[in-house]
Formats: sequence, structure tokens, C-alpha cells
Amino acid sequence: MIRTKAVVKYLGVILLFNSLFMLIAAVISLAYREDSFNPLLISALIGVAMGFCCTFFIGKVGDIRFHEGLAISVLGWVTTCLSGLLPFLLWGGEFSFANALFESVSGYTTTGASILTDIEVLPKGLLFWRSSTSFIGGLGIILFVLLIIPEKRGSRSYIYRAELSNLSTISFAERSRHLIRAISTVYISLITVETILLSSLGMTLFDAICHSFSTVATSGFSTKNLSIAAYDNVWIEVVIMLFMLISSIHFLLIWSTINGKKHNILSSQPTRMYVVVIFIGIVLITLKLYQENLYGFWESFRYASFQVISLASTTGLATVESAGWPLFTIIILLYFSIQCGMVGSTTGGIKFDRIYLYLSTLKKHIRQTLHPEGVYAVRINNHIVGQSVEQQISIFIILYILTFSITALLLSLFGIDGMTALSASIATLGNVGPGFGSVSSLANYSHLPDAAKYLLSANMLLGRLEIINILALILILFRKRN
Repeated sequence: MIRTKAVVKYLGVILLFNSLFMLIAAVISLAYREDSFNPLLISALIGVAMGFCCTFFIGKVGDIRFHEGLAISVLGWVTTCLSGLLPFLLWGGEFSFANALFESVSGYTTTGASILTDIEVLPKGLLFWRSSTSFIGGLGIILFVLLIIPEKRGSRSYIYRAELSNLSTISFAERSRHLIRAISTVYISLITVETILLSSLGMTLFDAICHSFSTVATSGFSTKNLSIAAYDNVWIEVVIMLFMLISSIHFLLIWSTINGKKHNILSSQPTRMYVVVIFIGIVLITLKLYQENLYGFWESFRYASFQVISLASTTGLATVESAGWPLFTIIILLYFSIQCGMVGSTTGGIKFDRIYLYLSTLKKHIRQTLHPEGVYAVRINNHIVGQSVEQQISIFIILYILTFSITALLLSLFGIDGMTALSASIATLGNVGPGFGSVSSLANYSHLPDAAKYLLSANMLLGRLEIINILALILILFRKRN
């Protein structure tokens, strides 16, 4: 049985944490004397008041059970997205309720899809808040809260297990507290280093911070209407590509590599294969763009590299409009929008590790068919993967494909063309951001009907929570009522 008080108490902590970043954005707005100060301050005060009531008027709740951890994880994301829309809604402009919700969910889930037709009209305080949603969502609001709460190990462990896939910790035996600190250290360090590099290459400090939030969180929110294309700077693109790629790799592997441990990026076969697949995608698209005489060879390589890494990492930043590219290249990019990065990173999608293990499972079954008496096992980094994990991966992949197919079908009911409907459903479920058709890399989602925006907002949350958690919570609540 889920204790409502236990869940509400943690939701209060989440609201307080959110409000802290609203206050920082309000201070920035005040410094620039902008009209976004009042919306940000009012939103922060509402969050503080609600968080205070939830946190301090409820006594100690003791250890958190797994079902409660699941509820805190799912409802924490929903609460975060609802509170995050307030600054947008109160500021006005293009932000109707549907648009404000879409932008908030897109930021927190690090999708990076936007309804804004003119990003640069936003005041800096609101731009910082928009980027902050990506920063918070990249690591995960739940993990941020776990860093600061002084709860017992069991409580932290259950919430942590509900938030992260068990596949992401299969090769790491440390306690959840140590894993959370390692992930957080890598996350903050990457943002810091990228900010310094982008600043040195000509970005303003403000733009460098916002784009670093966006890159390492693999979100894709930019402060410019033309995204990274606005800078037309190869070295800025190289730095962002490097950090998009790094951020799409398991953060604990990065931590192990920095600390000189045996299990690291170089020794991880899935990671090596992931990089190889990305390289193959870049080569294929480069050759096709060059063959079609769309660009010169080096231009083709430049644009192909950025777009492949951007979509594979689910970042969604852009240096060129790819909607008019040949169908062959669009199909490859759609594949990367489905595959995406690796478990334990800030990316969305199916995750390359699952595809790698699914193919390994397929290979095992073929060998068992040929040699029925043989005993075979699926391994990842020398760890045997149990049959239950194999089944979970197969179920997840089928469920994932079914989800974006149903979403695309529902979008078509609103009169949205096929390419837009399919790519929008893939891009939002995978937390990628841009799709193709009318929601391409330098376009936006503003023209879609409100019903489609609500549907895609739900899709983004499903993708961020990896579908299963939401379905599991619904089942728990349904059983409770019956």
C-alpha cells in the first residue's frame, strides 16, 4: 500500500528545489531589468509555499517502500512539469497553457522540442529558466533530490531503483549513494568544462552556460532561433559534437575512465560498437549528400557529423535544415532517433545497450536452434545477463515501437501529414526534439493543434520515464481501488 503522506512529503522537496532555480532566474531578470521578473518571482513563491506545506507540515515518514519510490518518481516528474510551466504562462507572449505545458515538459524531459517561433524575443531571465529545466531534467529532478535528502539508505535505494533502469547499474556494484554522487560529479564537470570552452570560442558567458546545460543534458534548447547554425563557427560545432557524444555515453563509465578503473569506456564493447555505428551513419550520410551535390565533401561531412551525433544523443541542436535531405539520409536519421544513446546517460530512446543485447539474445537463440543441446549465455562487459533481463528488453522494445506507432496514428487524426506525424511521435518519445516534415531541425511545433501538443507532452513523459514505470504505477493504483 502506498502511503500518500510519504509521497507528498517528497513532492514538497521537489517543489522547493524547482523554486530555487526560479529564484536564480528571477535574480538574472532583475539584473537585466526585464519584465520576466514578476512571473519568475511569483512562480517561485508559489512553489516555495506549496513545497513548505508538503514538507514541513508532514512529520517523519520512515523508510520508503519500492511502490512509494515508484510513485515519487512518476508523480515527481508530473509535479515538476506542472510547476515549471508557471513562469511561461504568467509571462504570456506565445505561451498559452498548452504551449507553456509543452515547453515545460520538453525542457524537463530534455526533449528540446519548442513551440516558440521567436526564441530571441524572450528575456534573459526566462531564457535561463528555460535552460534550467533542461539542466534539472538532464540529471533528473529525483536524483537531485536524492543528493540532498538525509534519508536512510533503504529509502534512497528504492527511489533510485524506481528512477533508473536496472540495466544502467548491471556492471556497477557500488551503493546507490556513491553512484548518484559519481553521476552528479560527471554531469557538473562536463557542463563546467564545456562552458569554459564555448566562452573561449566567442560565445557570451550567458549563451555558453545555456548551451552547456542543453548539450550535457542532451536537451537541444538554444538561445538562438537558428540554433547552432546562428554562430556558423566550426570549432563551436566541434566542441558541442564532442560533448554531445560524451554525454550520450554511460556517466558511470566516464567516471570509471577518469579514475583509471579497469571497466571503462575503452574496455566496454557496447560503447565501442555504439561509436562505430555512429561513424558508419556519418559516412553513409556524408557520401549521399555529396553524391546528390547538395554540398561539397567537407561541408557534407560537417553537416552529417553534427546531425547524426545530435539525433543519436537526443540533443536536437542543429547546424542546417535537414528536412530537404534525400529520403535515404532521413531514414538513417530516423533510426538514430529511435536507437539514441546509451543507458546511464542523459539520452532517451530505446538505448543502444538494449539493441545490442537484443541482437545478442537473437544470436543466442539461433545458436540454440542449430545446437539444441548447447548452453549459451548473453553477456555484457563479461557480466552474464539473466533471462528476465532479456525478456524485459524484448518487451520494452515492442512496447516502445507500439507506443510511437499509436501516437503517430493519433496525430494523423488531427490532419497532420505522415512524415510529420511519424517523426514527431518518434522524436518526442525518444526525447530527441526535432523530427522531419513540418517539425524539422530548424522548425518548431507551434503550428500543431493544442490536442496534438497535449498528446506529445504525454509522449515525452512516457519516453523520459521509459513507459514501464508509468504503466506499473497505473496498475498499482488500479489494484488499490479494487
